[in-house]
Amino acid sequence: MKTINLADIEDLILAINSLPNHYIYRGQSNASWKLETTLHRALGAKFEKDFAERAERFSRENFSARFHLYDRENNEPHSLLEWLSLMQHYGVPTRLLDFTSSPYAALYFGIEGYDFQRLPEMALYCIDYAGLMNKSIELIKAEDSHFNETRQSIHNKSDAIFDEFIDRFNRDILWVTEPDRLNARIDRQAGCFLVSGSKGMGIEQLLESPSYSGVDAIKYILPGSLAENIFALLRKMNISGKSIYGDLGGLAKSLALEIRIYAA
Repeated sequence: MKTINLADIEDLILAINSLPNHYIYRGQSNASWKLETTLHRALGAKFEKDFAERAERFSRENFSARFHLYDRENNEPHSLLEWLSLMQHYGVPTRLLDFTSSPYAALYFGIEGYDFQRLPEMALYCIDYAGLMNKSIELIKAEDSHFNETRQSIHNKSDAIFDEFIDRFNRDILWVTEPDRLNARIDRQAGCFLVSGSKGMGIEQLLESPSYSGVDAIKYILPGSLAENIFALLRKMNISGKSIYGDLGGLAKSLALEIRIYAA
């Protein structure tokens, strides 16, 4: 993964606008944080295949068994990735990592929880979706002679492909997915998920493995001095908690962010 330091807001805008449309993005409030899923962080030193697999199975079986008792707004998921997406939405640790096709939505998430008192460096991750998926499809074909899909043909089948050809064999393969049935919040955020088929290998570790050499992945380091400039840029574009979430929770997040900025 390439690491590039950006000096000012003009460099940031130029870097974003120079990338083609087939990139996905993730903003993080602290550049020292790795690309780790909530499950990886929850398990810590115990993040390894067998333990992670048991933890995920325990959570999913309990969540799905009680789903009908609590839910009044979602359709029951049909695929593993739909279940994991819904679980993540409600705060259950999963091996999904949130990304978005909008670099500006990614920047919003980077400053939403930002520490405006300490001003650490932030990070914007940019990954070539097309290159990554082409490589993942090549890896599946190398292990399964019956697999004959292409990046174009997997449309509306990505969940089923992940279930049948990746997760079932615990393969060291990354997959980008928009669950077949998006909730409104994911749709507003132009959201997608990066997920590892290997339950014991972290996303960043797999992304930097020889299997994914040649896939363009960039980590832009943004100095803390840019935080308020980024907020101003997003405000001019009408990107806030209100537009990202579209509910009272989003309004509350938007107000909380403004208070923290004005108090800095």
